[in-house]
Amino acid sequence: MTVNQTLSPDRSVIGCAIEDLDTPALLLDGPASQRNLRHMADFFRDRNTQLRPHFKNHKCPELARRQQEAGSLVGFTCAKLGEAEVLADHGFRDILIANQVVGRRKLARLTALAGRARVMVAVDDFEQAATISEATTAAGVTIGVLIEVDIGMGRCGVAPGEATVELAEKIVALAGLHFRGIQAYEGHAVYTDDMARRREVVEASMAKAVATRHQIQRRGMPVELISGGSSATYQITGRIEGIDEIQAGTYATMDWRYAQMTPEFEIGLSVLARVISKRPGVAVLDVGVKGVGAEFGTPKIKDTPQATIPFFLSEEHCVVSNVPDRWRVGDAVQLLPSHACTTCNLHRVLHVHEAGRVVDLWPIEGAGKLC
Repeated sequence: MTVNQTLSPDRSVIGCAIEDLDTPALLLDGPASQRNLRHMADFFRDRNTQLRPHFKNHKCPELARRQQEAGSLVGFTCAKLGEAEVLADHGFRDILIANQVVGRRKLARLTALAGRARVMVAVDDFEQAATISEATTAAGVTIGVLIEVDIGMGRCGVAPGEATVELAEKIVALAGLHFRGIQAYEGHAVYTDDMARRREVVEASMAKAVATRHQIQRRGMPVELISGGSSATYQITGRIEGIDEIQAGTYATMDWRYAQMTPEFEIGLSVLARVISKRPGVAVLDVGVKGVGAEFGTPKIKDTPQATIPFFLSEEHCVVSNVPDRWRVGDAVQLLPSHACTTCNLHRVLHVHEAGRVVDLWPIEGAGKLC
């Protein structure tokens, strides 16, 4: 795909059979995705807990717009400042950057973003918060702050309890910041296949965040919200009293790994590839790790369960074993990724299809926004 195609996709493919697309191509089953959006929105329709979908899943403003139309949203979550800028460019005005924003240039961008959107960021260190305060004060803007609490994932975050309370006391005294609450992500429970065990880990982990909220409130500081959750834990975390926002993302597209844990959602994302070499029982496809995210398992071949991918390491090739005799060089097949988020980040356009034909093209304008 050329730069011009990236900026302005070739809309002449609309109406064509998906098998006629150049490969590799990122596909989204439009009706399946829409059903997923409705299912998640309906779950939160009459709950105090609401959705703040994670834009990092698809990075596509048009799909974000569809999520907003489905309802039950309070705003969007981003992993990176660059993603938040893309959302603001497209008119979205309530954005959480669920990450630490550090560095002079990023802070300049962050304060500029705060001039055109309601922005929150995660912090887990006073010096980081103080640096943001200096930047916002100089720029004459205010930014919301969530203290990230480590409830078991062992990534970013301050310890729950007194350490978080002490940090909150320091942050509320800083100019240009609005302490709004807690971010707590139960990511260590997300890929627990057994539902009973997943529920046990989630409830024990989120209890730490809720208890910390109560400790902060007892010190006289209001806590507007706790934000966390995922597509694999929404049905657990979304029912816990004291949790206000769920940052589910993958439900909009769905990969095969998440679908194992939440079968109520349909796999809508696939990568169209083509057979470029064939020998008895084995085929080689024209896509590799540069086109399909495989962090949580090798891709699967849609509608061909006997076909297997023993390893997935090549940049531009995929070797498939146990392929049907009917496969021929030039045939198009669909790969189901194990990780939708990184797969979307590798492409620039979603080819939306229905009944086997392309019905629209949605630019993935947040792809490649690593900073």
